[in-house]
Amino acid sequence: MASPDPLFSVRNNFYLGAYQTAISDASSLTGLSEDQKLERDTFVYRSYVELGSYEMVLSEIPADAPPPLAAVRQLASYHKAGPSPSSPVPDALEAGLSDGALSSDPTYLYVTALLLALSVQVMLSLHRPDAAERQLRAMAAIDDDATLTQLAGAWVALAAGGPRVREAASIYQELGDRFAWTPRLHAGLASAQACMGRWEDAEAELLQAVEKNPKDPDSLANLAVVSLHLGKPAGRYLGVLKDVAPSHALLERRAAAEEAFDRAASGITA
Repeated sequence: MASPDPLFSVRNNFYLGAYQTAISDASSLTGLSEDQKLERDTFVYRSYVELGSYEMVLSEIPADAPPPLAAVRQLASYHKAGPSPSSPVPDALEAGLSDGALSSDPTYLYVTALLLALSVQVMLSLHRPDAAERQLRAMAAIDDDATLTQLAGAWVALAAGGPRVREAASIYQELGDRFAWTPRLHAGLASAQACMGRWEDAEAELLQAVEKNPKDPDSLANLAVVSLHLGKPAGRYLGVLKDVAPSHALLERRAAAEEAFDRAASGITA
């Protein structure tokens, strides 16, 4: 009979997003082997990264830490500096894959894939689809079937537009059917539906997203936009969005447009 896994609670709470609980559970564990202690510490520091405690992680994990902790240190460094196309962290992690010990370490592989995915988002936001495609190829070379690789592929396909939008829709549909439909997947599929002019289908996906998480900012913002295209009132969604994410890009662009209109109108009436 297999012995109980002492790290089950820590690992499970981390995957569920209960980061503080994972940290608390880890602090009460005793009698662990050296390998188990390393895995415990890795999940603890990954939890602190998710909670935004980047400085604490950087101060407690030395630069010469074992590969799993070194990868988490790199992740904290990347988040502390803020996503940037000039950040050396993704390239450093990718280069480390040539090391046999690192290329077989699951935490190192996870962090590398995560940062490459973030780099894809940065490149797309800078309107550099060519650079985003290169990062996507690097991710596919590591693991073509990984969820992060599939998601990044959907982002790139959506940005490319045209016939590739159907490719993005298929990716979101497959991920939702294979695993579980989350607000993020509903919102992604809705974006693809909107790009194809299927506004009613996009609305249906987004309504499912807010049913799962009524405070998801991107779902609320997309619902406001889709509602306008359908000739429906969007005020309710914008009001909730203002409460949960007052600095959301949609609200900032809307405020800037209203200010520009007011300036133009005052010039005419003067």
